[in-house]
Amino acid sequence: MLRFATALVMSLSLAGCASTGVPAERTIAVTGSIAYRERIALPPTAQIEVRLDDVSLADAPANNMATQSFASEGKQVPFAFTLTVDRADIDPRHSYAVSARITDAGGKLMFITDTRNSVTFDGRSVIDLGTLMLVKTH
Repeated sequence: MLRFATALVMSLSLAGCASTGVPAERTIAVTGSIAYRERIALPPTAQIEVRLDDVSLADAPANNMATQSFASEGKQVPFAFTLTVDRADIDPRHSYAVSARITDAGGKLMFITDTRNSVTFDGRSVIDLGTLMLVKTH
């Protein structure tokens, strides 16, 4: 019985490592929420995407570091997000920013961040950006 319990604990520990791929002490979580000011309800099929990008090079596409995508499932703003990145992937000489967008089921853009939401990696394990405001597209 003791062997079974030990084997079970070991397999669950390994399963936890496999799901993230990185030990928790090596990760940084960038958290916050997204919202918009308009009094417009989202359709239940709206899609939300929040990205953490390396935006260091002005003349090159941003390098995506982490993405969280999900359906609104009939819920309304604000939506919380958590983007997790490996500390080893962060270069202190680079610039990082979070952006967000909401699209309808067909992929038509409804709301997007229109300002830069910079992230400063300063040794903390959790960086809370507060609420990011999105603007309506036409």
